[in-house]
Amino acid sequence: MLDRREWMKRAGMAALAAGFDARSALALDSVTLPFDNGERPLVKYPQKRPMIGLTSRPPQLETPFHIFNDGPITPNNAFFVRYHLAGVPLDIDPDTFTLEVKGKVDHPLKLSLREIRKLKSTEIVAVNQCSGNSRGFFSPRVAGGQLANGAMGNARWHGVPLKTVLDIAGVQQGSKQVTFNGMDGPVSDKTPDFVKALDLDHARDGDVMLAYGMNGEDLPVLNGFPLRLVVPGYYGTYWVKHLNEITVIDHEFDGFWMKTAYRIPDTPCACLEPGTAPKATIPINRFDIRSFITSVADGAKLKTGKIILKGIAFDGGKGIKEVAVSTDGGKSWTSAKLGRDFGKYSFREWHLPLKLAAGDHEVKVRATSNAGETQPDAPRWNPAGYMRNVVETVRVSVV
Repeated sequence: MLDRREWMKRAGMAALAAGFDARSALALDSVTLPFDNGERPLVKYPQKRPMIGLTSRPPQLETPFHIFNDGPITPNNAFFVRYHLAGVPLDIDPDTFTLEVKGKVDHPLKLSLREIRKLKSTEIVAVNQCSGNSRGFFSPRVAGGQLANGAMGNARWHGVPLKTVLDIAGVQQGSKQVTFNGMDGPVSDKTPDFVKALDLDHARDGDVMLAYGMNGEDLPVLNGFPLRLVVPGYYGTYWVKHLNEITVIDHEFDGFWMKTAYRIPDTPCACLEPGTAPKATIPINRFDIRSFITSVADGAKLKTGKIILKGIAFDGGKGIKEVAVSTDGGKSWTSAKLGRDFGKYSFREWHLPLKLAAGDHEVKVRATSNAGETQPDAPRWNPAGYMRNVVETVRVSVV
């Protein structure tokens, strides 16, 4: 018999499938993002609040940026959605779901969801960010989804360390990588299946997780129910949703989504002169450091007097050492006060009391990591529109 939690999840799956069949993801309104051709519909999908819609097949939903001012944890119903393949699985039965672990292992496994949940669990707070987050701001513009800054989110992920499952299976000597496949699939046999790979040492570092929980609840369907890979500090392309197949291999994986797609220039900054092509590329990997002002929008009109400026910062896993703010276009900087530390992979909130004189101001924010990494003053360019992390600026008028 299903317990109440699983019965409700079954009901949620049925409602989601019915919602898609009924084309319920209707445009409720529209927003205009701050770049050319930035008009987008606000759409409502099952288990989601109104989100910025980029595409519907497959669904790509961006989080409205004001959500990030509400706290360091992004609500499940506002968490961004990014699929590559249109075959989104909407009929998953948690009672019959299995995760297969195979390849260069001593004991091939087929684990049910119940068996996975019985293993010793852990929790980590970590940012998931799309590789193309902020691509719409690239100049010259590049191909791909023209996203603003909302293709990211921070959540409490609950599940089992991948290392635990690999140790149960028994990784064989000479193994080099681990590949991951999910239940979403292509609608055409000419489209390569979405399979990603991690080096074995990374896969077994103890932080990479098989997550079944998100912010105290089961994963939303569009965020990977019933199981997804969580790769803290790495871009979302590695966070495989609906994960049901893990394969240990003794060579470097040569699938399309590693060898062709999601590549960055093999340069120290992963950047190039605009309009040029890289001589060599490597797979995209860790986040660059970023920071944002969340409490004041670009173009805002403020009244004279004291305000509390707020925002968030994060990096690829070293943790945030300092956030500094400039109110004079970058001529001088003042350190902000950092908020609670939820861990080295999480958003770190910051705030700074300000009193601005009447007139126009360029307010900038810049983060520095515990490893000494900081943000560039000028935007960097690459042909895929990945990894934007320039010092962010909001322009305000004080009256």
